[in-house]
Amino acid sequence: MAVLRTGFDKVLILPRMLRAVVFAVATLGVAATAADPDSLRIEAGRRLFFDARLSEPPGTSCASCHDPARAFTGDNGSGRAVARGSRPGELGTRNSPTLMYLAGAPSFGWRERDGRRVPAGGLFWDGRATSLADQARSPLLAANEMNNASLAAVVAKVAAADYAALLRAAWGDGVFATADSAWTAIAASLESYQRSAEFAPFTSKFDAVLREQARFTEQEERGQSLFLIAQKGNCAACHTLNVDSRRPEESLFTDFGYHVLGVPRNTEVARTGEYDLGLCGPARGDLASEKQWCGSFRTPTLRNVARTAPYMHNGRFATLREAVAFYATRDTEPQRWYPQSETFDDLPPPLRGNVDRDTRPYHRQPGQRPALRDDEIDDIVAFLQTLTDGFSVRP
Repeated sequence: MAVLRTGFDKVLILPRMLRAVVFAVATLGVAATAADPDSLRIEAGRRLFFDARLSEPPGTSCASCHDPARAFTGDNGSGRAVARGSRPGELGTRNSPTLMYLAGAPSFGWRERDGRRVPAGGLFWDGRATSLADQARSPLLAANEMNNASLAAVVAKVAAADYAALLRAAWGDGVFATADSAWTAIAASLESYQRSAEFAPFTSKFDAVLREQARFTEQEERGQSLFLIAQKGNCAACHTLNVDSRRPEESLFTDFGYHVLGVPRNTEVARTGEYDLGLCGPARGDLASEKQWCGSFRTPTLRNVARTAPYMHNGRFATLREAVAFYATRDTEPQRWYPQSETFDDLPPPLRGNVDRDTRPYHRQPGQRPALRDDEIDDIVAFLQTLTDGFSVRP
């Protein structure tokens, strides 16, 4: 028999067959027992997530582009709107989205909204990943991200890593028997980690207010009202919340839907003559023929939005205030956003009719008064800053 002393001055007597598992877990410093596979899988995913040896050449990890300090977004040191890849000179094609609060995302599909069949769900800006495990696989093999030549190459690196025993403890001794079984376990471990509380702590001031543990300032209160009121910001039409619920899980600040916003072209990252059409490609191709969805991108959560600059799929807006101002003044002051007088310039001309011009506050015309004044934009920004996790509740 094996003896394991816990942190609570209790001794567990373990059968001989579990000795190897206990030894592996203890050696790796994992706060879990052999009877807690979920904790083992979360820890395996965490080790994989931060392992910079898993790129080719080594030096780039999942965390390089999804930094916990930036609410799991980042640029891998590029200093630009898109992340640097593992190879010199390689860049991603889109702003790295946050990985937080994604566990509740439905798989990509279709639903009815206002009598129309509309897309919803999925992961990445274009919803092409059906699960967190599916999403985790893609960067490992993408040439402009972690650049591994094959899943077998990734598996070989993991099998040689100091935490390989942890994957065996989590998934069974035969996890590395085939490349496919190991690849499945690697992706599932990363999913387990991304489903952990670290990615959805619900510790913002907004959450504390919902729980009646804190109160908004007057400006934050005004900002929430402006965020909700359809005649003003109307932000909650897409970034949904439930202020009547005491359960933060019901306020994810996204409907997981898709919208064509006409975001201005970011000349820092866009290539001449090329367009990112979101649901229509180039990263996904199954909807390329359904032109009405071209230019659609998934609504991101606004939780921790104050930490996730730059904003939009192309990183066009450097500050949160700029992003809010765009929504409020896109149609009333188009010259502010499209300096060459080419409105919706990040879409090819035949597809610019897809841009939403009906939903408030987009229904206004050039020269009309915007839905939000400058001070009201500031109020909404103040409210959005209450969505940052890590708020300290005073006793």
